[in-house]
Order: sequence, then structure tokens, then C-alpha cells
Amino acid sequence: MYSLASMATMAACIFMFGIFFCLVQNVNYIVEIAESGVAVTAFFDEGMSEAEIFEIGEKIEARSEVSEMIYVSAEEAWEEYKEIYFSENPQLAEGFADDNPLANSAHYEIYVSDVELQDELVIYLESMKGEDGIRKINQSEDIANILSDFNVLIGYASVAIIGLLLAVSVFLISNTITIGINSRREEIGIMKLIGATNTFARTPFLIEGIVIGFVGALIPLVALFFGYRELVSYVMGEFHLLTGVLQFLPAVELFRTLIPVALILSVGIGFFGSFFTTRKHLRV
Repeated sequence: MYSLASMATMAACIFMFGIFFCLVQNVNYIVEIAESGVAVTAFFDEGMSEAEIFEIGEKIEARSEVSEMIYVSAEEAWEEYKEIYFSENPQLAEGFADDNPLANSAHYEIYVSDVELQDELVIYLESMKGEDGIRKINQSEDIANILSDFNVLIGYASVAIIGLLLAVSVFLISNTITIGINSRREEIGIMKLIGATNTFARTPFLIEGIVIGFVGALIPLVALFFGYRELVSYVMGEFHLLTGVLQFLPAVELFRTLIPVALILSVGIGFFGSFFTTRKHLRV
């Protein structure tokens, strides 16, 4: 009975761990997508040729922080500006047909591999101002800081909750094994009298702890896999507006990591909880 109670509690802990793991992984995935859209924009001195701009671009692209660079010419910048501000009244833009008002707005949109490296890249670009041809630098500093701080918060929250779940699970396994030892103490004493070794007396409890951990993880993992898959399918099907905002990790990719982690965690808790409890109460 106590084993079933511990198994059910272990299942609840692993279920909570699985929910939190899915949440954290998807949040990190969404943050990574958001980070990939945070760019530093570098504008160049007036009158520079594209050949000169490309030469500077090669130096920037060689930086380890840079994951992608997009060159936007003055003509492309003007076309983009017209689409945004003159889409309803295109005739207003006809007055600039022979005179591009953004003639000196050629620039690079520079994307970093990690948003935390943005400041390092900006320092490098600042050093290129003046003699090296860079005139102005725009960066999404607030967005970068928010994403960076959010990543740190998620990391701390993950450690805290996983630590709490581990402590609860170890406590429950230990209590179950202690109750089992106390209820079979006379039987264990007889076994010792007829020559049973310490390992022989301890083994049934170790196996019990491992079984509790394994079964306690297997049930919630199956429920989580099908539940997650159905939830994502429902959200994407019912809330079409979220499709362009939220991106969920595929169930197979997510559980490829979650399943071994949860099984190793739960079996490890079962084994070590039983191991240390038997050492304490059996005094072997």
C-alpha cells in the first residue's frame, strides 16, 4: 500500500516536472526565435560606394558574434519606406521619383548568435565610427536586455523547482523504504541469523526503490506525450492568430530529451533513496 502511495506521488512529481520541462523548453524556443529577430543596424558615411560598404561588411561578418547579415541598399530602403508610409497614397511618393530621399541610408542588419553578445558587437562597431566608415548604429537594447534577463529568470526558476521536486521525491521514497524495513525487521533479523549477507538483505529494498521510480515515471510520461501533442494541435487549430506569434516544439523532438531525463532522474531517486535509507536503518 505504501509502495503504491509512493509510486503515485512519484508519478505526480514527474508529471509536474514534465509539465515544467515542456513549458521551459517551449519558452526557451520562443525566446530563441525572438532573439533571432533582434538586429543591430549599421549605417555608413555619406558618399561611400557599395564596394567600400561590402569591404566593411566582410570585417563585421568575420566576428564570432555574428550569425547573419543582410545588406539593404538605399533603393531597397526607399521601396520599403514607401510600402509602409505611402501604401494608401502612392501618388505622394511620385514626387521623389528622380530623387531618393534615403540616398545615404544603405545599411547592414546584423543578427547575433546570442542576444547577450549584442553589447560586445556594438562596442566593436562603435570603434569603427569615423575613419572606418560607419556613421550610425541602432540597436534594440531594451529588447535584448529583456530577453537576456528572461533567460536568466527561467534558468533560476528551473533549478529551484527541479530541486524542490527532487527533495520531495527522495523524502517519499525514503519514508516508503523505512516503513518497509520496520514492517519486516523481524524477517530481516532471521535472515541475518541464518547467514544472509548485507547485500542480500538490502537488495529487495533497492529493487523496490528502482521499480517505484521507473513505474512512477513511465505512467506520467505516456500521459504527457499524448496530452502535449493534443494540446498543441488544439491551440494551433483553434487560435490561428497565435500561429505567427507562438512556435511550439514538436512532441517527438521535445520528448526525445524529456523521456531519458525523467527516467534517469526517477530511477536514480528510487535507487539512491533506497540505498541511503537501508544503510541507515539496516546498519549494514
